Amino acid sequence: MFKELFSLFVVFIALFLFGMVVMRVGLLELGQKKMKEKLYKLTSSPWKGLLVGALATALLQSSSAIMVMTVGLVAAGYLSFRQSIGIILGTNIGTTVTTELIAFDLSTFIFPMLAIGLIMLLLPTVVCYCIGCISFGLACIFIAMDGLETLAYPLASLPTIHSFFELTNNNELLGLGIGTILTAIIQSSTATTAIAMGFMNDHVLELSAGIAIMLGANIGTCITAYLASIGSGAASKLVAFAHGWLNLLGAVLFLPLIQWLSAVAISLTPIPMMQLAHASMIFNITCSLLMLPFVSHFERFVKWIHTTSPAK
Repeated sequence: MFKELFSLFVVFIALFLFGMVVMRVGLLELGQKKMKEKLYKLTSSPWKGLLVGALATALLQSSSAIMVMTVGLVAAGYLSFRQSIGIILGTNIGTTVTTELIAFDLSTFIFPMLAIGLIMLLLPTVVCYCIGCISFGLACIFIAMDGLETLAYPLASLPTIHSFFELTNNNELLGLGIGTILTAIIQSSTATTAIAMGFMNDHVLELSAGIAIMLGANIGTCITAYLASIGSGAASKLVAFAHGWLNLLGAVLFLPLIQWLSAVAISLTPIPMMQLAHASMIFNITCSLLMLPFVSHFERFVKWIHTTSPAK
């Protein structure tokens, strides 16, 4: 029984990631070139960088894609390290749009989205192809979410898994570690949060445990920027380190405040999945706005830790 359930669990995660990739292909095809231009032109101040990063991430539905672009622009000398910090803060806000989106129950639209996606993919124009990718990808994501919710209770009924979830519900540090490791492996903080949502909706995971996993997912997602910076110059590596420090400091700041964040999220909605989505948005917006006035100090901090000579 465990093998069958675990196999289905892996299949649904793979389907979720496949849906994310297909949707991003369509979005990137529509806007990648323009996004690069905007990142270059409109990031003269941390405030502008935050707004551009948030908007770009919300439109492309991929903080990883924006981070890779940013690392590339810094490596090419088009952006300074300081400009990239504002963009990083913005991507953390923009990525919560995806979490809010998947928290809605849109299962009734799955088959229309699949049909529209397939039809549009067969049409010869680029715009139709992009719309087809977006529609088909979203349908795959919602199918995967329904599957994860269906599997949550059967998986949690197994004695070993049940004991593990009990530990997670009672140990926020364990949840933080799970979120970090799982996101580092599957390369998607959204997917990790979605898995937590599926178990929360079936009342297997408590909200506090879901928030801890979400905080860990924010740390684990930093591996993408680091991988993108390998082989690049010192400045682009600083971007990856800054991304890691920002998310780590945010998680450390909010770890003692998980119960408070849970109470705020519960007061906003009774739906478990929406509670976690709202908690993620509150966390990311708060951390980004708190750091924004201290960008110059943070820049010096990262350079002091990670360089022996001034970086570009």
